Amino acid sequence: MTDELDKLRAALGTPPPASDAARDAALRVAEKNFESLQGSAPGARPTDTGPERSNILKGLRDMFATRNLKPLLLTTSSLVVLGVGFVFVQNQPGPQTTVLAPQVEPAAPEMITAKEAQPSADQDVLQDAPLASPLEAPMILEEIVEEFAPAEVSRPGRRVVNPSASTSMLQGSQEIRILPVPDPYPEIIEDRDRFANETPNAVKITSEEPVSTFSIDVDTASYAWVRRALQNGQLPNAEAVRIEEMINYFPYDYAAPTGDLPFQQSVTVTDTPWNDGTQLVHIGIQGELPAIEDRPPLNLVLLIDTSGSMSSPDKLPLLIQSFRLMLPELRPEDQVAIVTYAGSAGTVLEPTAASETGKIEAALNSLISGGSTAGAAGLTQAYALAEQMADEGEISRVLLATDGDFNVGLSSDEALKTFIEEKRDDGTFLSVLGFGRGNLNDALMQTLAQNGNGQAAYIDTLSEARKVLVDQLAGALYPIASDVKIQVEFNPAEIAEYRLIGYETRALKREDFNNDKVDAGEIGAGHTVTAIYEITPIGSDAILNDALRYGADDPVASDSDELGFLRLRYKTPGESESQLIETPISTGVSDANTDVRFATAIAGFGQLLQGSSYTGDWTYEDAIALANTAKGDDTFGYRTEAVTLMRLAESLSKAR
Repeated sequence: MTDELDKLRAALGTPPPASDAARDAALRVAEKNFESLQGSAPGARPTDTGPERSNILKGLRDMFATRNLKPLLLTTSSLVVLGVGFVFVQNQPGPQTTVLAPQVEPAAPEMITAKEAQPSADQDVLQDAPLASPLEAPMILEEIVEEFAPAEVSRPGRRVVNPSASTSMLQGSQEIRILPVPDPYPEIIEDRDRFANETPNAVKITSEEPVSTFSIDVDTASYAWVRRALQNGQLPNAEAVRIEEMINYFPYDYAAPTGDLPFQQSVTVTDTPWNDGTQLVHIGIQGELPAIEDRPPLNLVLLIDTSGSMSSPDKLPLLIQSFRLMLPELRPEDQVAIVTYAGSAGTVLEPTAASETGKIEAALNSLISGGSTAGAAGLTQAYALAEQMADEGEISRVLLATDGDFNVGLSSDEALKTFIEEKRDDGTFLSVLGFGRGNLNDALMQTLAQNGNGQAAYIDTLSEARKVLVDQLAGALYPIASDVKIQVEFNPAEIAEYRLIGYETRALKREDFNNDKVDAGEIGAGHTVTAIYEITPIGSDAILNDALRYGADDPVASDSDELGFLRLRYKTPGESESQLIETPISTGVSDANTDVRFATAIAGFGQLLQGSSYTGDWTYEDAIALANTAKGDDTFGYRTEAVTLMRLAESLSKAR
């Protein structure tokens, strides 16, 4: 059998004959290399001649300059040398290891550079040749490896490797290890983020359209996304700002429910800070928080996106850390299973008692990213597993964690919506956690969460993961009321105009309110929900619409002094018929407490980010001042952080 080194020699051509002059030259170079590499290498520091990062390939200058390897090589005692970055060691009995890496190593006496050991016309070419760029060098290195280690070889036990990964291959009886070439430039992330939003609600004329109907929303994804954009030094895309999600990001201390009701509603009317001629109707809902021992057992299936796009630190690694935080909050009678999807779906962890945290953590830590995004296959498998785990009186929920698309399988939002609705009706709910940037499909997250009777949240930091999966875990996983709808009828004798701030994607038709087949939002244990209307009283100078030429001069007469009437519909989980709660909205302005003032500040902040025309000359400075008066106890620091974000937005808006 022909020795592999002989093949290499044949490919490289015949080296110059050995001579005393060549040997002496090699020794001189070895001594020079040894002396120059003693002590510490110079550290990186700013210079005016170019970035330090280009020096990592300095040792490959002569080899890559001409892409002609023959003049660069010498063979001395069966030793082949490629510069100082690519070294093959002579075969010796027993296993040996050679390291291939883009770095300078101290040279053995036999290590010489072709430029100094072979004085010829080629030397001038090498000295004048330009250095290969940092991006080109790994490509050239790959070509060399492919030439010396072809992809198809018949020898058993030998394998070809990709030089972009740290790995090894066998060359005869020795091992050649290839270390990765670091990327000298940061990754440029293509912005393919998409958001689900509608045009901000317009002002409605009460005499023409007195009734407003919408589904409640407890999602918080928009606020977390806005925070990330601002902390990255950018004002968020206006389409990414959903004001109701910004308001509902914060916990509020509303009146707790009494009796058998799962939640309690409260209504407050205050003056509008950005418009002297209008008022704000503030609707707050507080869900009950059952004792931990009274909560039903939970069957939780973690559906985790492990596609190739999930490799960055703010995606799969953060996801794993986030779920590890959640595990201690589960109870021994709860069960956890893990399904992943990439090129195909697979069950990583069969249903396991939540008390077996070591086993669950081991399954999480085993996850790696790679492949396309077979999201539909993953959903199908996750739901099948959840149904297998379900038992009478228990709660089954799929918790999807992803950075973006389902690009294999049921890829249209409508097809996914239909699938999720069917599973929801069978008793399995779905919540969605978004991770990372550059590929976030917010529209898909909204479709899945809204139709799966679940919550959509965006996890950008480990602190946010703790908020969602530790501090507010009960609200995220344990429903206390489903299909919750709000309908407000305004009195045209008192109110000329009104405008709902936010909830554009949750709008319902008037007739949907009494239709129990129409899906709506879910309230979880301990959740608070806030909605704010801006209303314009009759006779106010702030009325935006002129009276109709051919309409009645006076609004419809009414003996009531109510501003409006609030109706709430909800279903007890598992029930098919809804229940109704009614509350009148009384006239008269109340003093706003800290919760009402802070929610108002966030509503104004969101409108400023959207570029709304309804806030007049109100500014970020005004929002900051109002929020600072309404921080309250702020146990977790959420409100203080919001003020910081307002300051960032103010500075960024001035810098545009």
